[in-house]
Amino acid sequence: MALKLKINKGDSVQVIAGADKGKKGNVLEVSQKGKSIKVKVQGVKMMTHFDKEEGRNEAEGFIDYSNVKLLEKASKTKTK
Repeated sequence: MALKLKINKGDSVQVIAGADKGKKGNVLEVSQKGKSIKVKVQGVKMMTHFDKEEGRNEAEGFIDYSNVKLLEKASKTKTK
């Protein structure tokens, strides 16, 4: 059974708990595995990975769904 979530991809959110508290950004991805729901927010929880070929890579990590607050829904305009 799929859950109906208030926060979806593209929405603007603010982190309300954790090390990145107070940061704002857009939701890049929402993931649900088992009972835990995680979101990936642009510019929040930056993780570094070093690869011999590509060098240093930085990417966003997942944070818990309960640690973000919805600021603004993504506009859903349909074009004909």
